[in-house]
Amino acid sequence: MSASKLLDQIAEQNNFGIKTYSRLTGGDINDVFLLTSKEGEKSVVKLNDAQKYPGMFEAEKAGLEQLARPGVIDIPEVLGVGKIKDTAYLLLEYKASVPKAPDFSEKFGIQLASLHKITSDEFGFPEDNYIGSLPQYNKSSKSAADFYISQRLEPQLKIAKDRGYSLQLSEDFFINISEIIPKEPPALIHGDLWNGNYLVNEKGMPCFIDPATAYAPREMDLAMMKLFGGFEEEVFTTYQDQFPLAPSLEERVPLWQLYYLLVHLNLFGKGYLSSVSNIIKKYS
Repeated sequence: MSASKLLDQIAEQNNFGIKTYSRLTGGDINDVFLLTSKEGEKSVVKLNDAQKYPGMFEAEKAGLEQLARPGVIDIPEVLGVGKIKDTAYLLLEYKASVPKAPDFSEKFGIQLASLHKITSDEFGFPEDNYIGSLPQYNKSSKSAADFYISQRLEPQLKIAKDRGYSLQLSEDFFINISEIIPKEPPALIHGDLWNGNYLVNEKGMPCFIDPATAYAPREMDLAMMKLFGGFEEEVFTTYQDQFPLAPSLEERVPLWQLYYLLVHLNLFGKGYLSSVSNIIKKYS
């Protein structure tokens, strides 16, 4: 089916008529289009293979709606989710972008801290979701260490092993990391917060997209933000002022980054193997 016919059917399912459409950058998994209705309203639709990524957009919808519920940071409204034959789609509010406001980094730190103050009785999420194109598991856990080990590290370590990577974990590795993970309550986190997963909205303020949402250790978001850079130091200092972290965060940053580097190893290959191995060695 041509893109125009597919988009017309999505529009029909969601009660609007397309005047124009144009392709946007969508990453490795999704095709993304900007739609303009006959009334001049704009929306964004993401498309992917429903057979290859079952339930991905339903999970993303749940994550976006959970992040939006507290009202502490801008999140695109989910307008529709569905399937046309073998193509899944997620229809989202369009966010016009302008340059960052002068206090962007300060507001980012404040809003992220406010998001992380939202807590739950247990670590996890009502449903599993995705990190990139890989499954992410969210079974309930009582402790941060148990959640991080059983729902984050172990599944990715298994994928890496199945793909032929030899990772030498000492017998004490999980004990060692359990002892240094802060005993904090769960926090509502974005879950995949690198600098490509936020927009600057029409007010010059941050807007989160493409989450891997869970109630999880809050330091995971901060460590991911430090992994590839792109965030001003003011974001972190303001966050610390708003919601102080347990001492010695920098000693734990590589531990949280291990999950994201394992994901990159499993998605993109052995270029990430040495980084993963070095972190495992550090805590063994």
